[in-house]
Amino acid sequence: MFRKLSRHLRRRSRAVARFCRSSGGTTAVEFAFIAPPFLALLIAILQLASYLFAQQALQTAVVAAGRLILTGQVQNASLTQSQFKTNDVCPLLPAIFTCSNLYVDVETYSNFSGASTTIPTLTISSGGAVSGTGNYNLGGPGEVMVLQLVYPWKVITGPLGALLPNFSNGYSEIMGITAFRVEPY
Repeated sequence: MFRKLSRHLRRRSRAVARFCRSSGGTTAVEFAFIAPPFLALLIAILQLASYLFAQQALQTAVVAAGRLILTGQVQNASLTQSQFKTNDVCPLLPAIFTCSNLYVDVETYSNFSGASTTIPTLTISSGGAVSGTGNYNLGGPGEVMVLQLVYPWKVITGPLGALLPNFSNGYSEIMGITAFRVEPY
């Protein structure tokens, strides 16, 4: 009986030792541990890169559109807010922006210390449309102007989904702003 038990234990110990030495399948297990955080990090990097690209594109557009007001081209053409937005601002934006969702705010001030650069309060629908329009007060020569372009940016739920949005429906407000004194024209 002891011989049978001894033989059985030796066979089992060899099988256990062979199992412990085997490295097959460790790659799959390691991948299962590493893949979710790696993919989450990759998605977060891509999402943040697109967010920062959109922010920079909006800032570039606001500076170029502000130049049109600064030189008096918009005032001399007597453009309405919708004409200014459609004809002058929207062509400056890349295709990732929807022009109808853009919020344009143009304000006139007597000096730079009195100029307000606070973020306007927007109401955004579940589809990303902005309700309401901003102010549109074009100044004359020598007046201080503040031009703001605000856009609701859809944030994909995921790793950064809880960090970026400042609206309850998953949108984050990105804004480009410029302040300048209108040149004599």
